[in-house]
Formats: sequence, C-alpha cells, structure tokens
Amino acid sequence: MSFRLSRRKFLTTTASVTATAGAASAMGGFFMPSISRAADRPMITHGVQSGDVTANSACIWGRADRASRMITEIATTENFSRSVRIPHVDVLPERDFAGKLALNDLPAGQDVFYKIHFENLDDGRASSESVIGHFRTAPAAKRNIRFGWSGDTAGQGWGIDEDRGGMKTYATITKHNPDFFIHSGDTIYADGPFAEQAKMPDGDIWKNITTEDTGKVAETLAEFRGNYKYNMLDKNVREFNRLIPVYYQWDDHEVTNNWYPGEMLTGDDRYSEKSVSLLAARANRAFREMLPITEHASEPGRVYRKVSYGPSLEIFFLDMRTYRAANDANNSPEPNDKTTFLGREQIEWLKRSLLNSKATWKVIAADMPIGMIVYDDWKNKSTFENLANGDGAPAGRELEIVELLRFIKSARILNTVWLTADVHYTAAHYYDPNKARFQDFDPFWEFVSGPLHAGTFGPNDMDNTFGPQVMFTKHPTEEQGVNLPPSFGLQFFGLVDIDAENEQFRVSLRDVADEELYTVTLDPVYS
Repeated sequence: MSFRLSRRKFLTTTASVTATAGAASAMGGFFMPSISRAADRPMITHGVQSGDVTANSACIWGRADRASRMITEIATTENFSRSVRIPHVDVLPERDFAGKLALNDLPAGQDVFYKIHFENLDDGRASSESVIGHFRTAPAAKRNIRFGWSGDTAGQGWGIDEDRGGMKTYATITKHNPDFFIHSGDTIYADGPFAEQAKMPDGDIWKNITTEDTGKVAETLAEFRGNYKYNMLDKNVREFNRLIPVYYQWDDHEVTNNWYPGEMLTGDDRYSEKSVSLLAARANRAFREMLPITEHASEPGRVYRKVSYGPSLEIFFLDMRTYRAANDANNSPEPNDKTTFLGREQIEWLKRSLLNSKATWKVIAADMPIGMIVYDDWKNKSTFENLANGDGAPAGRELEIVELLRFIKSARILNTVWLTADVHYTAAHYYDPNKARFQDFDPFWEFVSGPLHAGTFGPNDMDNTFGPQVMFTKHPTEEQGVNLPPSFGLQFFGLVDIDAENEQFRVSLRDVADEELYTVTLDPVYS
C-alpha cells in the first residue's frame, strides 16, 4: 500500500552530537552507496538507525563528521515515490555531530523507508551521499509478529576482529527480518577497554580494532560516546541498525560493572573520577545521544517505558539500575530504603500499565533475570547485584517482586512473559508456585539470551524463592571454562513469533550459527 505523507507531519525533532573526527569504515551492502570522502563534503560516519517504533511514531538517527545539516526524506515505497522531506536538523560539535528525529503521524502497520544525507552548512551545495534505512510501524489490527532480543555487546575485551567476521550475531539476526529487536542492556562495555590483541583459551590471538576513546575505561562524555561509535564501526552492526528498529535498555556496563547510584570507586585505580553518579549522568547522556531513543519530557533520561504493538502485544521495558539502593547483603525481612530495586514510581507505573493493557501478551523486558543469583562480591559471595539472594523466604530486593507478582495474580493480568539477558548464556525458566517458597503468584516463563558479542559465562546458581525450573540452558562446559570469546560460537539471541490467527507465542533460543537450540509455544489464556 502506498500512503501519501503530509508535509505538516513528522515535526518533532531533537539534535544530538564531541568534536572527534570519526574514522569511518566502508559501508557496503543493500541500499548502501559508497560514501564520498571529498574534503568539502560532509560524511556519514556510523550509518543510520531507527528505534522506539510505535503504530504512528519512530525515532531515527544519523551522524556526520562535521557541523552540517541533516536532511531526511521519508516514503512508504523503496523507490521513494511521493516521498516527504522532513524539516532539517543541524548537527553541531556540542552533541558530537549526531542528529535524532522523532517522526510522528506515521501510518500503522506500514514499511517506512527513510533517506538521510548531510549538507555543508556554509552553502548547502556540498553534501554527503545518502544512506537509506527501513523500519516497520506497529500494526493497528492483528497480524503475524516476529521480534528478537538479546544483550551484551563488545564485552570482556572481545571487540571487532574483522578477520573473524566482526560481530556476526547481528548478521544472523538480520537474516530473520524481525519487525523489531529488543536490546536488553549492556549496549556497550564502558568499563572494558580494548587491547590490540587478546589471547584466547585455545592459544590463538584475537585482534581488535582499537580507538582512542576505547583504550581506557570511559569517564568523559567523549569516551562514553566513543564506545557507542566503536560498535558502529562493525559492518554487521551498521547493516542491522539500518534495517531493523531497536528498543534499547541499559544495565551496568553502560557506566561500570555492577554500579548503583551513590557508589564511590575508591578502590578502583583505573578511575580518576570516583563518583559513579557523575559517571552515570555522562553515560546516560551518551546513551540517549548515540541511540535512537525517544526523549521523555516529564523525566529526561528515563529508560523505562512501554510500547503497544497491536492487539496481540504490549512490551514493558524496565530499568533495574537507575533507582536501586546499594548492593548489599540483600537480606532485609521487611521493605525499606535498602530493598529498593525498581523503585516505587516505576513499580506503580508498571502495575498501572499492566492493568490497563488490552494486549493479549504482556512482555516484561527486564535487564536482569529474577531467579538467577548474581553476586556483586563474587569472591566472597557476600553481596548481591541482582534480586536473588539465595534459597528461602523472600527478603531484600525480592520483596518488590513479591509485590508485583501478587498484584499480577490478584488483578487477573494474563499472559505475562519475561525476557532478559545479562548473564552471558541462554536459558528458559518456568516459575512454578508449587515449587516456590513464596507461592502467591501465577506461573510464568522467563527466557534469557545473550551475549550478542561478548565473553560467555555460566551457569549461575538458582534461587528457589519463586520456584524457577530450568527447562533449558546452554553455557560453557566446565572444561571450556569462562569468558569464552565470540569465535567459540556460544553467542545467543532469541526470536519470538506471535501468530495472528491463534495468537500463540513461540519462543526460539538460537546461537550465532542460527541453530535452534530450544523452542516452546505458549497458548494464550483469555479468561
């Protein structure tokens, strides 16, 4: 279907941009012209992206190598017949020459093509070549839906090794042509610098592309931005970004490992800036500038949000990082300031949103799993990074999950599924109240995936408080050890297919070679 877009629409714009000259890579591939390198022409440095797509809105992103004017056309056909030119965005050094556009009044259930180029600010005649991107808006009526999720990109020092094909999991996902993708957090590893070479467990040598901004832990705004730009040097990531819209969450490595507000890095000599809250403020700005994330006027920098994706699906994106209390023994028997994890405002928002949802399936996209134990002090196993704190009755941060699960049951909120990442292996968990210490909840599934491109670990110990049953898991063997490089093949993502007719929810856990490791089909409950 061709839909004529009004020139009065798509007016909401925000500009995003460090004065670093980008080292751009060749951008070959479908729809991808060669990029002009003429001295007087701007250059697109890191491809284009789209995200936060709804039935009638989306956010798109591009970056130039200099102060210039971002020019965008939108169409509903690949040949850009009857296209609409969008009001321009000037990209400036203050925001690292990156531009974002929030597009509104889009047609529902429609393939949308956008074309971005940059023009010289002096006269407008010298311009970059164009790059064309694509996204698909959410449907207004029932239709088949396919989407993917995973997390953990460029972790543990395993960066872009072009001799090994780069970040290949992104290319594997792109082949499935999902409607959208959920990045469940650890979008970068700001605390994980890249050396030129890293020795792998089999004695072979991993060879990283390196940049100045990723040669040390990120502390400055430029260094946080540089970590995002590093990932976009990979050809697989650029092609994925160009064709598939993404909903981004964050976890810890966007700032530093296992961080919490108010933490001081007094024992970490890598950091000259010791205030984690200050680092997090810089990291949050870079997160919003370098990714196609819609801004919230009521709370700038807010990560949690929801997206309605037609009658069959609504997604609730959580932020398990920004509002938490300190990582401690996590054993308080009653709720108090030390047991905060999601925070009161986010919990009440989630309860209201779930209660008001008309969608058949309610996906809760979490950046950490519920029943896996993740230690902060892993050597002594004395403090906890996650909700889980060991077997037994609920305590500490688990008390927030008690409140949430009890509410879901009492309000008869049906068909909730949790999707997450964080632990660097893949698993399927069925939470069974009959096998739990706390039992006042309806059973539900949690699916874990990742890493996209990072070291592989696992398995984690499980906590019986909410009765998680491990239905499937794939992780390194004891003989293989931990922190396996991406070339060992243990890189994982998940795919979900929702059938338009019967609304079954099929989950497929897959690896970088696209082997289906585990699948389960969930039937919807309507009353």
